[in-house]
Amino acid sequence: MKWKKIVAIIRNDKLRDVEESLKNLRVNGISVTRGKGYGEYANFFSTDWCVTHARLEIYCEPSRADRIIQAIMDAAHTGSAGDGIVALIPVEKLYRIRSKTEANHEDL
Repeated sequence: MKWKKIVAIIRNDKLRDVEESLKNLRVNGISVTRGKGYGEYANFFSTDWCVTHARLEIYCEPSRADRIIQAIMDAAHTGSAGDGIVALIPVEKLYRIRSKTEANHEDL
């Protein structure tokens, strides 16, 4: 069974908007971690240039990936440098640790 993984790095202050948008799409699960780094936008007032951000990871069936990505971009967009990035990554297989079985799309 084919899967896609969506990884998004967004501004912390847009996380709630993105979460609400994903709930409205009935995305069954997301993982959110806090991180820091720099890219298009760097905090030159910080000694390491880093800014804090939120990183989201979502596993989904390929047919839903484009709608989820568009929802993330719409909710996270401010038009300023540092809005973030979204990556779409192919996943060969996904397993549930609890049952030690390969997951299917109905599981998520």
